[in-house]
Amino acid sequence: MEIEIKQGALNLGISVAHIVIEDITVGPTNREIFNTLEMEIKEELRNRFSSLEHLPRNKIIRAYRNLYWKMGIDPTKQRPSSEALVRRILKKGLPSINTLVDAGNLASSSTLIPIGIYDVDRIEGELVLRVTRDGELFEGIGGAEKVMSKGHPVLADERGIIHLYPYRDAMRTRITERCERALIVACGVKGISKSVLDSAIDLTVRYFDSLEGN
Repeated sequence: MEIEIKQGALNLGISVAHIVIEDITVGPTNREIFNTLEMEIKEELRNRFSSLEHLPRNKIIRAYRNLYWKMGIDPTKQRPSSEALVRRILKKGLPSINTLVDAGNLASSSTLIPIGIYDVDRIEGELVLRVTRDGELFEGIGGAEKVMSKGHPVLADERGIIHLYPYRDAMRTRITERCERALIVACGVKGISKSVLDSAIDLTVRYFDSLEGN
């Protein structure tokens, strides 16, 4: 599966790494393993950041915040997904959804890279990374339908938007326990290398294997 990056997204310095994993079984997370991994990540983050106020000094977090400022969005009010997860894991811990979603959340918290995961069999046609047109609709997971203004970077298929870059995924292509093939996307911005994105994807796959508890 390919992702075409349109000029409007390229102008914002956006890049992605992605893989498709097939013949998978998504199910309930092994809570004992999840709690152990979460505690390891939390300890690592506490060693890196003595307080939440120090997060913006990190070059990876700053790179995603720079994209937001470029788009006219205040990143202290609407945070990139990875930063939001870091803050959540340090404050109260992560929710558990299923093995694949949890793996992505853990990997994103550890690497600081926003990660999107989508059910391949719910994707319709070709995928493109582009900017929105005025009036496009987006239905996010757990939220109401949103009318988009022009110029926001999104990942979309031929039916519509499946991801608001880089912080929210669509209800239609979300990962459930019925998923058998999944697309994992690591969201990049200017200053983030391809190798860093690839490492975030690799970590997601490793966590997914671990959380099954086999």
